[in-house]
Amino acid sequence: MLTVGRIVRAHGVRGEVTVHVRTDVPDERFGPGSVLNVTASARTASSGRPRTSSGSSPVRSAGRDIPAGQRLPSSLTVNRIRWHQGRLLVVFDGITDRTAAESLRGAELQVEVDDAEQPSDPEEFFDHQLTGLRVVTTEGDDVGEVAEVIHGAAQDMLAVRLPDGSQALVPFVSAIVPDIDVDAGRVVIDPPAGLLDLHLSGESER
Repeated sequence: MLTVGRIVRAHGVRGEVTVHVRTDVPDERFGPGSVLNVTASARTASSGRPRTSSGSSPVRSAGRDIPAGQRLPSSLTVNRIRWHQGRLLVVFDGITDRTAAESLRGAELQVEVDDAEQPSDPEEFFDHQLTGLRVVTTEGDDVGEVAEVIHGAAQDMLAVRLPDGSQALVPFVSAIVPDIDVDAGRVVIDPPAGLLDLHLSGESER
C-alpha cells in the first residue's frame, strides 16, 4: 500500500476536506472516481517521500489523536478536487457536510501499487523498498535493519531495528542518510555523535 495523503481538516460546510499530499502526482492519485483505502494509523502506511527534510488507547496520526472506537470508512471515492492557495481540497462521495468531513480528520489515504512500480525521482523511495534493508554507517559498521518508515508532521524517520531488538529513530534526511542502494539491500547512515546511543538508552529505560 502507498500512502498518498492525510486528511488534515474539514474545509467549509459542504463536505470538503484539506489533504496533506504525499505523492508527486496528486491529480492522478486523487482523480474523480479514484478509490482510496482509509486507515487511522500513520505508522502502518507506505509512502514515497524524498529524502528532504483496536485497543483502548488512541492512535497517533500526524499530530492528532484519533480516539479508539472512532469508525472510519474502509475506503473513500473521490468525487471532485480543487486547489486552493496551494492546498488540495477534496470532496468524497457521501461526505456532504462539515460534521462528516471533520470525522475523517487525521485519516491516512492509501492506494494499492504494483511491487514493480518505481518513483519517478531516483531520490525518492516507497516504504516497502526500504523496509528490511541492512543499515550500516559510513565507516561500514553494521547497525541493524530498517523496520519501518515513520511519517511525521515535521519530518520522516527511519525506525532501525538494532541487534538487541530495540529500535533507534534516524531522521530521514540526506545529511544523515547519504546513500540508499535498494539493489544492494543497504542504507548508509552518518549519525551525529550520540544519536544511536540516545535511542538505545531511551529504549532500555522503558
